[in-house]
Amino acid sequence: MLAIARFTVPLADAAHFEEQLTVALDAFSACTGFVSGEFGQNLDDPTLWSLVTHWENVGSYRRALSNINVKMNAIPILAQAIDEPGAYEKPYAE
Repeated sequence: MLAIARFTVPLADAAHFEEQLTVALDAFSACTGFVSGEFGQNLDDPTLWSLVTHWENVGSYRRALSNINVKMNAIPILAQAIDEPGAYEKPYAE
């Protein structure tokens, strides 16, 4: 399963936001069921960012959201995400 969060960030805040995403990704990476993750700044609209994480299953992702480290270091940034669905399941098995 993968989770995608998109953000709109003023250019003046980009460096600080990147630091926050790094901390959030580190928090997620310590959770059981985390497979991989990455973030990036959009090439066409540099105020648009995304955080993408891959998980063994939806349960692992949901449990990670309850982890105290994630609550402290990732949830505050996820609260700034564009309000849209962000959880996706792969239609095939790897």
